[in-house]
Amino acid sequence: MPVITMKTGKTLPDQKKELIEKLTKAAVEVTSFPAEAYTVFIEEYENESVGVGGQPLSEMSNK
Repeated sequence: MPVITMKTGKTLPDQKKELIEKLTKAAVEVTSFPAEAYTVFIEEYENESVGVGGQPLSEMSNK
């Protein structure tokens, strides 16, 4: 069972649906495995849980 994991900030349900569809389609095109073989996980993170350049994203977006 191939697995695709997308790690991102909070996303809307429609965005998740589109991500799942398009990530699966791209993987099928490259590997020729059937779409039914793929499992897609979308892991969401709050801005307080992610840091870039030593700063939490929650503080960076407030500037």
